[in-house]
Amino acid sequence: MSTAPEYGTPPEDHTTDQAETSTQRDANVVDLAAARIRSTPDNRPDKHPDTDPDTVTVVGEVSEGHFDVALDEEPQHGGAAVDALPTIGPSGAAARLPIIPPGLAGWLNIKATIQDALMLAGHVSAFHLVRAPWYGAQVLFWALVGVPVLIGRQLRWWWLVEQHGLRQQAAAENDSQAWLRLHREVKATRRWRGIVLVAQVLVLAIGGPVLWFSAPPLIVAGLLAAVLVLLARIGRPADRSIVAKAVVTGRFRRMNPDIVLRAYYAANLGHPDKADKQIGFASPMSRDVTGSGSQVAIDLPFGTGFTHVRNAKTAIASGLDVSANQVFLTPDESSERRHLLFVADRDPLAVHAGRSPLLDCKVRDIWTPAPFGLDERGRKVLLDLMWISILIGAQPRKGKTFAARALALFASLDPYVRILLADGKNSPDWDKFRLVAHRAVFGTVPNARDNDPVTHLVEMLTEVKKHIEDVNEFLASLPTSECPEGKITRDLSRKYPRLRVWLLVMEEFQVYYELDDQETNKKIAGLLSYIMAVGPSAGVILLSSSQKPSGVGAGDVGRLFNRYRDNHAVRFALKCGNRVVSDAVLGGDAYQEGFDAASLPTGKKYRGVGILYGATDDTPVVRTYLADHADAENILKAARRHREAAGTLSGDAAGESTPREVRDVLADVAAVFSGEPGLHWTHIATRLAETFPEHYADITAETISTQLRALKLPSVNVKVAGEPRKGLRHKDLTAAIDARQAST
Repeated sequence: MSTAPEYGTPPEDHTTDQAETSTQRDANVVDLAAARIRSTPDNRPDKHPDTDPDTVTVVGEVSEGHFDVALDEEPQHGGAAVDALPTIGPSGAAARLPIIPPGLAGWLNIKATIQDALMLAGHVSAFHLVRAPWYGAQVLFWALVGVPVLIGRQLRWWWLVEQHGLRQQAAAENDSQAWLRLHREVKATRRWRGIVLVAQVLVLAIGGPVLWFSAPPLIVAGLLAAVLVLLARIGRPADRSIVAKAVVTGRFRRMNPDIVLRAYYAANLGHPDKADKQIGFASPMSRDVTGSGSQVAIDLPFGTGFTHVRNAKTAIASGLDVSANQVFLTPDESSERRHLLFVADRDPLAVHAGRSPLLDCKVRDIWTPAPFGLDERGRKVLLDLMWISILIGAQPRKGKTFAARALALFASLDPYVRILLADGKNSPDWDKFRLVAHRAVFGTVPNARDNDPVTHLVEMLTEVKKHIEDVNEFLASLPTSECPEGKITRDLSRKYPRLRVWLLVMEEFQVYYELDDQETNKKIAGLLSYIMAVGPSAGVILLSSSQKPSGVGAGDVGRLFNRYRDNHAVRFALKCGNRVVSDAVLGGDAYQEGFDAASLPTGKKYRGVGILYGATDDTPVVRTYLADHADAENILKAARRHREAAGTLSGDAAGESTPREVRDVLADVAAVFSGEPGLHWTHIATRLAETFPEHYADITAETISTQLRALKLPSVNVKVAGEPRKGLRHKDLTAAIDARQAST
């Protein structure tokens, strides 16, 4: 998983909307502190700067208000990087910047930089072009105002009005000599300046008409425009700009060490007058590279750890005079008493991540990370789905289903992923997955979608279990030259249909542990526990969601429910009702590490915000991308087209709910292969008749051979059970399917 956007403004910040530009993305970061800072409450360094290179002297007056700088006059571009600059050399003392700027490193970065620059130029040009008539009207108005203003300035310059006060002072002091000297000087100055003014008037009176009638129109227009702009500049007030800004960046208030110390001491995490209880700084205080806030590494006093600072988060936010939603605390691996304090300029969780990037409806690859959302710093969060199981839990209407559906939509755009769905709440949220789902079960009682959903669920889970057994058996039969590690790879999943990746979606899975029939409960619980234990290694991805992740079932059913819930490798918890539910979703260790989904903010603007735990060493707070019901339907329609093109549509999607209007010979023949390198035409015809009797009941070896040879597939000698006869090689069939997909 990697992290990289889609934040309301604090009342005192007056922050303007921030537009992403290429200059922001590639701006050099500036270290605001440039060295380690160790401050005492009276703002004096605790070490002498001449003897300790790790300290710097704080220069300048410190404000007693909320921040040391009231408000930046102009937008600023961030400070130090999130991580220290790389050190190079045996001593590790020299930090070197890259020779080639990141925005120009590689063709993809160059293309992105050029694209950003062109988009910015186009936006600025269009912005000012639309406002050009208004700009012209303002220039004309202020130019008319500027004429008397300019005349007044010239007259005051000629009359030397600034000397009047000196002459008045000389007269008041009865200093006649000084008054006469000043009088003579003002008369001489006025005489000379009067000559200059008369010359200016003559030049304008004579030269103006001559230039108007004799000069080329283009030059006249240019001079006239320049004069109007000059007069408008003279006439307009200093605080009134004629040309508006097309792109603005958010302005921020800066924190200083004293503000942080005040917050931590107010939270009783230390004592300023006791040497062994003072708060220290383990890094320079700087802006985050995303430009969304300030950060600093904090060293707590000995005997104080991250548990203490986590419990004091609200008090720290109060001391910083910001909302608790703007304060993020991250433990440091090097020491229990060290952590990173990040204070966002505004509440980042209140800004939605935006629409899902899957809306382009392009083919995706399950072996690549899925886009999930943005973290608290606006960085992209990508989630690797292979080899894992994912548990999503939350209160109702907090975005749980949308988060699970976003990952399922990504998998659906890979035509080689088989999707199986069980929706315990029988809602319309998953209804459109019938377009691509190999199996789909809705609810627990007979309904318009399914006459016996529980029985079908058992059959579906049994099919998954059998698939896992077949995969493991088939992998064991492959030679080490083809499968050296005994694991599924992308190439193998494309080559052998039985090694395709499966996605099992269990929406509100707790429902299937609380059925009236206890024997059925045990059967379902046993199947799910088996699938959870061995499914991911066989290429079966589990995606589970629940609003009741604890207190389900009794006896063996309850034990199996807890086993199923606790064995999910990745957890995503949106807003939970209390800490107990949060621990059930995230796991017991999460709270000890400072993660509690019950503490997430509430409100409509915070829907889709949750804690992603277990995917990597980082545990980001994620704002998930949005794909509503209409978006999901469009994506699934595209996913169905991709599967039809690849010939991988199967199960309910291929026949039970939406029967095929025409048969797909390539896909049907691929379906009858069971890992063999080749089959005789007779064997292919027999298997087609058995598998798809509605289309191939009367098929013969000659007929299927003719149909496939018409599609440019060769008829070659194939040895099956030691008998060489004419038939079809599986690699030729796979190549034909891949070529067809590439052409579409």
